[in-house]
Amino acid sequence: MAKKNVTKKTNKPTQNPSSFKKYIKWFWITFASGIAGIFLLFLLASWGFLGEMPSFEILENPQTNLATQVISSDGKVLGKYYLKDNRTPVDYNKLPKDLVNALIATEDARFYDHSGIDVRGTIRAFAFLGTRGGASTISQQLARQLFVGVRSRNMFQAGIQKIKEWVIATRLERQYTKEEIIAMYFNIYDFGNNADGIRSAARIYFGKEPQDLQIEESAMLVGMFKNSSYFDPRRRPETVKTRRNVVLAQMHKYEYITEEVKDSLQKLPLALNYTPESHNEGLGTYFREHLKGFLKKWVNENPKNENGDKYNIYLDGLKIYTTIDSRMQQYAEEAVEEHMKKLQAEFYHQNTKKRNKNAPFAKDVEQKSIDLAMDRAIRQSERWRVMKEEGKSEKEILASFDVKLPMTLFSWTHKNNRVDTIMTPRDSIIYSKFFLRASFMSLEPQSGKVKAWVGGINYRNFKYDMVKQGKRQIGSTFKPFVYATAIDQLHLSPCDSMPNGPFCIEEGKYGLLEPWCPKNSDGEYEGMRTLKGALANSVNTVTARLMDKVGPANVRSLAQRLGVEAEIEEVPSIALGTPDISLYEMLGAYGTFVNKGVYVKPVIVTRIEDKNGTILYEFVPETKDVLSEEVAYTVVNLMEGVTQSGSGRRLRTKGANKWNKMYDEIMTGYPYEFKNPIAGKTGTTQNNSDGWFIGMVPNLISGAWVGGEDRQIRFASTTYGQGASMALPIWGLFMKKCYADDGLSVSQDKFPKPDEEDMTIRVDCDKADPSKGNTNEDDPDDKLDGIDFD
Repeated sequence: MAKKNVTKKTNKPTQNPSSFKKYIKWFWITFASGIAGIFLLFLLASWGFLGEMPSFEILENPQTNLATQVISSDGKVLGKYYLKDNRTPVDYNKLPKDLVNALIATEDARFYDHSGIDVRGTIRAFAFLGTRGGASTISQQLARQLFVGVRSRNMFQAGIQKIKEWVIATRLERQYTKEEIIAMYFNIYDFGNNADGIRSAARIYFGKEPQDLQIEESAMLVGMFKNSSYFDPRRRPETVKTRRNVVLAQMHKYEYITEEVKDSLQKLPLALNYTPESHNEGLGTYFREHLKGFLKKWVNENPKNENGDKYNIYLDGLKIYTTIDSRMQQYAEEAVEEHMKKLQAEFYHQNTKKRNKNAPFAKDVEQKSIDLAMDRAIRQSERWRVMKEEGKSEKEILASFDVKLPMTLFSWTHKNNRVDTIMTPRDSIIYSKFFLRASFMSLEPQSGKVKAWVGGINYRNFKYDMVKQGKRQIGSTFKPFVYATAIDQLHLSPCDSMPNGPFCIEEGKYGLLEPWCPKNSDGEYEGMRTLKGALANSVNTVTARLMDKVGPANVRSLAQRLGVEAEIEEVPSIALGTPDISLYEMLGAYGTFVNKGVYVKPVIVTRIEDKNGTILYEFVPETKDVLSEEVAYTVVNLMEGVTQSGSGRRLRTKGANKWNKMYDEIMTGYPYEFKNPIAGKTGTTQNNSDGWFIGMVPNLISGAWVGGEDRQIRFASTTYGQGASMALPIWGLFMKKCYADDGLSVSQDKFPKPDEEDMTIRVDCDKADPSKGNTNEDDPDDKLDGIDFD
């Protein structure tokens, strides 16, 4: 019997349904655990277990340091006060569309589609370990800037930071609109070089407001978000240009610009207009420093809340609306620089070519006085202060002043007015003393509003403010106070005449210990002079006679009522300008004459607002009646003679002294050839130490002072050292610039005259009256010979 083929069956393993279910179960448990774990991490982070988190209130009002803005009367930002952050917020509607598009295209293309976390970007970042781009959204980057800080290099800490960023980003998205988040992001970022926020960045790198940025400029700034320290356009322009072009390419990729526009813009240079913003730069540096003193006083007197907290001018983002006109301020600074460059060149020439061994001090100054001036300068220096605080002995400190060091000094002839050199600190003090100093101020007499304020020739190097802080002998610019007192009390007329002969006030009168006999600068003592002619030519003997008639006490009283706060002795010599008075006080006083006898205290701030626009302060004018309208007009009429036939007549001439070409060069701006009515007064103190000029038109009063840091630093001759040479040209240059600007509306009209029926004082003198006196332009205006001011 045949065997059957029996096929041996093998048992195949069969899949157990319960086992499969187990895998599925563990998968979902793992997945759910992961989700729960992530959720728990988020929850723990939100509760603060992973580190402090911002509260709802802080999210509502994130604390960022905001710079205080100083704003001119014509709406320009003159400067800012800040400690570290030069930040001024900009609303979303002030951001150009191309700037926003550049940001989204480069940093977060799906910004409008997510709620703080870009899931697709996050998965991609994890999958490719960040090689195909990061996952940080704009909201996350803002969270990091506001609350998290610099990313840690420790992976664990960095992970916790990332979780906190996610939590805060989602909260920000719930709290703010997309537009508000974009605005906050632009406002918070530090672009380097004191450019905190987009407003400062646009102004510093391109000299314009954000809304005026071009596409390529916007792209450059957005490119800096990657790393503003590395992508610094001043240090790495080519690298920044490459980064800018990447941003432009991203804008094309997401169809914000066409390929043609991208290609054309990528070929453009960076075209920076670097305009640094610091306390030493910009318009009105001296004014801003003076304003700081005003604000500190205001802060102390006006608490922020009931708890007595004080405003912080460096952090609270206040807006200070000032009276300064940015155009006038610019013209004033230009006028000072233009004149002082040439005047300084002549001063240096006279002291070096003529081999003055005492230079920069005058030849006749004793060595003892020079030593005292140098010792005072050394002990007042920053080097002395710092070394003294370090506990160094005087011997050690003094020795350090004779060790050569690299330093940067001021120079009119070098780029940016700065020169690098190697010099001993002692020699650097002598070097700095070579530079003549100047100040200039302009105000509106009817309102008292200060329109321009230049406290010196360069704030970075010479910080002492000679507008208000500094007081110098005033010279013949004090004489109008004597004439005003005589007109007010004795009802004198500009047409009245007085003897021009020698005159003395005897010993014992007014407490004099010896007779006082002032001399005339021209040496002439014959005939008669009208008051108008005497003031125009600064005739000292006539001024002395008037002083004797009214008395020093009455003149002092009038000066004080005119706003002069400086100490004034009740002695006859004040008639010729012995008191030390500031330019600020003098302009306030002169303003009374133009303002019909009403004194208006000079004002520099019109309004203060907080960062939200709430008004915190509005100025109230401080006024007082001092003189009648008739007397005030009569004094103005007197001072018109100064520019008609006196020391200020060069404002109307076609040229300077023809016999001295160098003098022509010094008198920058000739010919001025002003045709309109101008009242004013020059002033020159003993030995030409100080030169003054104050000039007035119906709606603007301006004044200038020029002199050395020490009174012993001066021109040897009155040709150069008088007020008409040192100070008057600054006024002339300034006014020419103002008149060329139609937008300023500086008056060229006559001074308003009281109604004829109200006038009892004669002001229209005989034009042919010979008492107008010497009109030789080369004569000094008012040198005060015979008076020892020192």
